Amino acid sequence: MGIEWILVFLVLGVIVGFMAGLLGIGGGGIMVPVLTTIFLAQGVSVENVVHLALGTSMASIVFTSFASMRAHHKRKAVQWDIVKMMTFGVVLGTFGATFLATWMNSVHLALFFAIFMGYVAFQMARDKKPKPSRKLLSAPALFGGGGFIGIISALVSIGGGSLTVPFLVWQNVDVKKAIATSAAIGFPLSIAGTLGYVVNGFMHPSSAAMTAGFVYLPAVVLISLVSYFTAPYGASMAHKLPVGKLKKIFALLLLILSLKMLFSVM
Repeated sequence: MGIEWILVFLVLGVIVGFMAGLLGIGGGGIMVPVLTTIFLAQGVSVENVVHLALGTSMASIVFTSFASMRAHHKRKAVQWDIVKMMTFGVVLGTFGATFLATWMNSVHLALFFAIFMGYVAFQMARDKKPKPSRKLLSAPALFGGGGFIGIISALVSIGGGSLTVPFLVWQNVDVKKAIATSAAIGFPLSIAGTLGYVVNGFMHPSSAAMTAGFVYLPAVVLISLVSYFTAPYGASMAHKLPVGKLKKIFALLLLILSLKMLFSVM
């Protein structure tokens, strides 16, 4: 791997870590399309490229979400009661959906990713406020919501923040606490997703070197090396910056990256 790729992975880690802390996302919305482009340039076959990007992104999110979770916990912003009610559903949904992702081809995965991220971008830009009367759902409903978030997160390799934050805000959880709670939920989600992509990757071996299943290890190491340290800065900024405006900018970025990814594999 040339020095130019090492620098690309390090820069990607800086951006991903900061955005994870700032918006409570794992960074998959950025990583998957960027990694897909990188892997294609490195000669990975189109048949396996999106799967490798999804698995590598999910493994990188483990370290990013842990750092983000710690930073938000120090600020006492994580709603641990919600985390406990959602985590088991999230883990089951994420791990199970990696088996589904494995049997989808790269074009279908890229199309699903682009459509989903388009929806996320629209919701972020819209920034619709919930009804004041709406309250936190029951434990079974939160478990079910966690399962759904886990399934979608595995298919597009996100830390769940793109769904968890609006899901909690819809229940009138304060947006900054929703971001912190999402970061905490993203940690077990990413572990389950990584295990799923490793297991499935071994059953469908690719030609790429230095991989564990569908996880490209050098990228995980380099991205995590810096994202672990930049995530706390993002978490700190989440309590100072106008998150609403930043979400609209990020929504546009997600849309552009998703479309680029789709066109690169078609």
